[in-house]
Amino acid sequence: MLIDNHGRVINYLRLSVTDNCNMRCQYCMPAEGIAFSTSKELLTWDEMFLLASTFVELGIKKIRITGGEPFVRKGLMEFLHKLAAVEGLEDISITTNATLIGEHIAALKKLNILNINVSMDSLDKERFNTITRRDYFDVVLNNVHRLLQNGFNVKINCVIMGGQNTDDIIPFINFANDYKVDVRFLEEMPFNGHSTGFDNLEWDYKKIMGVIQSRFDAIHPIPSVVGSTSENYIIDNRKGSFGIIPSFSRTFCGTCNRVRLSAKGELQTCLYTNESISLKKVVTENMNAQTVKPLIIKAIASRFKDGFEAEEKTIFKKSMSLIGG
Repeated sequence: MLIDNHGRVINYLRLSVTDNCNMRCQYCMPAEGIAFSTSKELLTWDEMFLLASTFVELGIKKIRITGGEPFVRKGLMEFLHKLAAVEGLEDISITTNATLIGEHIAALKKLNILNINVSMDSLDKERFNTITRRDYFDVVLNNVHRLLQNGFNVKINCVIMGGQNTDDIIPFINFANDYKVDVRFLEEMPFNGHSTGFDNLEWDYKKIMGVIQSRFDAIHPIPSVVGSTSENYIIDNRKGSFGIIPSFSRTFCGTCNRVRLSAKGELQTCLYTNESISLKKVVTENMNAQTVKPLIIKAIASRFKDGFEAEEKTIFKKSMSLIGG
């Protein structure tokens, strides 16, 4: 079991398999993109599997596959086949923009990888295309419907940005009335590759909730599991639910149960810091779990208390696509 220096059990790994993406979402990276990693810089699939299985040996129970966009990297499905067979791993989930997932839906269902988070910031085609700087709206919406029709547990993650998609809050709530889907609204975070720090946020979780409360009655909280980043709710007689993730306000830090491993093998124990430990060189030189276990344990034993402590020591300039969300 992995326990950090604040007594928190760490059982959740967010594993980025690539920093590349076929979108250019405004809150994630600049319009011109970023300098994506070369194939030599990335963990090989064998190295990634060694690290993932080592984390499981140490007590990780859940792995979320992230990017960039995971499905842009060739070999992902073969990797998932191997990962699904790791003893002790209880859940594999995926965060995706749903542009490329369509052809893999049957295989994912066969592997019992049924928890899919879809990044989708508008139900309006024009706004969606403006935010993502790409024209994939129809593909994404069609794949969301296909996932739902095939019995997947779909969560839609919508980053709320002032002056851009605040008019989508109510349509998304109504979408969760028509379909058994969980919609989660995220506070915007300044992780687009140009950040020099955290400024004041206009659309925080209180303002988002205020919009919803102004339109709907009978809103009931859903008890959250330990480590949850969202405050979740149901509205009477609705198929789905909604939640709000205070990603900027960071009210969830006290129960944080997760660490992140980048596609380049950088272990990051807090989302809000640049500090990381490189594991790639270690596994490249010696493909043995025993060489990396002490490094992982040491990193877990020296975590920041919360994102505010991390922020005090960090000027954050990474793109969100580099850290896996």
